[in-house]
Amino acid sequence: MSAEKARFELRLANTDADRLAAQRLRYRVFVEELGADGAMVDHKNRLEQDRFDPYFDHLVLFDADWPGDPIDSAVGVYRLMRDDQANELGRFYSEDEYDLTRLKQSGRKLVELGRSCVDARVRGGTAMFHLWNGLADYVIGHDIEVMFGVASFHGTDIETLKEPLSYLHHNHLAPEAIRVRVQDDHFQSMDLMAAQDTSRQRAMVATPALIKAYLRLGGFVGEGAFIDYDFNTVDVCLIMDTAQMSAKHRAYYEKGRVA
Repeated sequence: MSAEKARFELRLANTDADRLAAQRLRYRVFVEELGADGAMVDHKNRLEQDRFDPYFDHLVLFDADWPGDPIDSAVGVYRLMRDDQANELGRFYSEDEYDLTRLKQSGRKLVELGRSCVDARVRGGTAMFHLWNGLADYVIGHDIEVMFGVASFHGTDIETLKEPLSYLHHNHLAPEAIRVRVQDDHFQSMDLMAAQDTSRQRAMVATPALIKAYLRLGGFVGEGAFIDYDFNTVDVCLIMDTAQMSAKHRAYYEKGRVA
């Protein structure tokens, strides 16, 4: 076993301590780094949490070499909600932002991804691939057909984001059968520049790495953006039809799944 693999441990949270470690990581990234806030954010204990947490599976990557308090040893997290879990709750998390009717009526097996983040001290290394390994296992183990979830651009100034948003709208809009749309009360058009006026190179430079990664895997975006002032972000909904992923994309998605 390599030193790199020995250093990291990936598991679904199965104890309160695991879930608190995930919430502490989310606080470091979303609150301390990116300036987010929310009704249930616990600033005293440095926990980013909300009322949906008990209904999600939490895929957490731990750094076994972390010398301090174990609650700070989480370095990567994904929050996952399958459609059967959403049925128990009565909704998906992102339904405040997006009309998910087409996905919910598709008859496909769904999983919603959210709160994805990696700690700054391991960002740019292999931590994200460890998380993707676990996500691939989860998707395969539950026969998931469509993955979706909100991903974010930092900041809420639409003018500075008009080129990457327009590029996504013109080049990566989801097929109608699975195209979700921002709720009417919060709809922000992404069609802000003519297609011929956008540059792929400029747009991709301004697009967060996580969004670019899902585009490389064959992902799409829903229609419209959502401005989240609490989280200081502009959100897009990413959608991936796993059944239509090309062999190349599937190999890329699962390439880290080695012993």
